[in-house]
Amino acid sequence: MSNIILVSAVVLAGVFVVLAMMMVNEVSKRGVKINFLLIRLYIIKYMHQYKKLTKKETGRVGPLFYPAIVSINLALVLTAVYFIV
Repeated sequence: MSNIILVSAVVLAGVFVVLAMMMVNEVSKRGVKINFLLIRLYIIKYMHQYKKLTKKETGRVGPLFYPAIVSINLALVLTAVYFIV
């Protein structure tokens, strides 16, 4: 049972990474200069910029933002459950 929880947490973290990189790509297409050396530190900043840019363009938050937030939060919860169990 604990292995299933751990694998699920790792998969959800991977989903977050993929979605975050997709958001960085979208922000880059809109003219924001990306610092690839420090991307790990700036990923939250780029996600916020993605949210702001898509909301400004369409009036709604882009489709990548909320699944990324949900996936990383679930990964953190499952990791905590794994360590408790």
